[in-house]
Amino acid sequence: MPIHIGLAGWGDQDRLYKSGTRANEKLGAYANHFPVVEVDSTFYAIQPRERFAKWVGDTPVTLHFVVKAYQGMTGHLRGAGAAAAVAKNGALQDGMFGAFRHMLEPAVAAGRLRAALFQYPPWFDCTRENVQLLREAKRRMEGIPCALEFRHQSWFAPDFRDKTIEFMKKEQWIHSVCDEPQVHPGSVPTVLETTDEEVTIVRMHGRNASGWKQSSASNWRDVRYLYRYNETELTEWAERVRLLEQGSRYVCVIFNNNSGGDAADNAKQLMAMLGQRRPDGGDPLEPKEREQPAAEQLDLFDLNP
Repeated sequence: MPIHIGLAGWGDQDRLYKSGTRANEKLGAYANHFPVVEVDSTFYAIQPRERFAKWVGDTPVTLHFVVKAYQGMTGHLRGAGAAAAVAKNGALQDGMFGAFRHMLEPAVAAGRLRAALFQYPPWFDCTRENVQLLREAKRRMEGIPCALEFRHQSWFAPDFRDKTIEFMKKEQWIHSVCDEPQVHPGSVPTVLETTDEEVTIVRMHGRNASGWKQSSASNWRDVRYLYRYNETELTEWAERVRLLEQGSRYVCVIFNNNSGGDAADNAKQLMAMLGQRRPDGGDPLEPKEREQPAAEQLDLFDLNP
C-alpha cells in the first residue's frame, strides 16, 4: 500500500477511541486506523529519546512516522530577527540538530521513519541567504530523510518554481506538497511535483481562507484549520495522489484540518476512495463500535431477571 494516509497528531482524535482510553494507549489504537502519523509535539519541544522509543515499541510495524522539526531548527522563534540570529549561531544549531537526531534514532533503527518534516515560517522567502540555510540544515541531517515545506509563495513564483524543484532534487529534499488557502504571500500553491524517488508528502491544511488570515487572533490555530473537505475536493485529491505515486515509492497524505474534528473523517473517506483497508483489516468507513451499557444499567430495566 504505497499511499499512506494519516493525521497530524493523535492525542486529540477522540472519534477514534473508545471512552476511557488512556493517553498512553491512544497511539496504539490510532495504529489500527492509519498507517502513518505526523508527530507535531516535536515542533514545540525536542522529546526525550526514551519517549520516542516507547512510541515505536508500543505500536505495530505497520505504523510509520513523519516527525516535525523543532521550531528552533526552522527559524520560527520570536519572528524573523530572532530566527536569523539563531540560525547564525552554529554551535546552538548543532546542539539542536544533534538532540533532534538522537530523538529520532528509535524510529530510524526500526525502519519506521518516513521523514523529518522541515516546515519553514511565512517570512522565510526565496533568497540566497535562505538557500544557504537549507543547505546547512540538510548537511546537519545527513543520512536522515528530510521533507521540506515552504510557507512563502516566492519559492514557487514563475521565475523560481523550476529552480526550487531542481534544488530540492539536488539536495535530496522530499517535497511536502500543500493544500491550503491562497490568500497572501504566506501561503504556497499546490505544486504536484515529486523530488525524491522514495517518498513524497502531501499535507492537507484545509481551505478556510478567512481563518488563514487571522494569525494575530488568540485562537488563530483553532480557526485556521477549521475545514471539512467535501467529496468533490477529495475525489480531485485522489487523482492527484495517484499522479504523485508515479514518481515516488511512498506518498504520505497527512490531514491537518483538525480544529473541528474533520481530519479523521476526511482521511477515512480518501482511504475508501482509493480502495484501501485499515491496517487492522477493517473498512475505513465502518462506524465506531458502540459501547455496551454497564451491567447495572441493564439490570435497572430488566423486567425478567
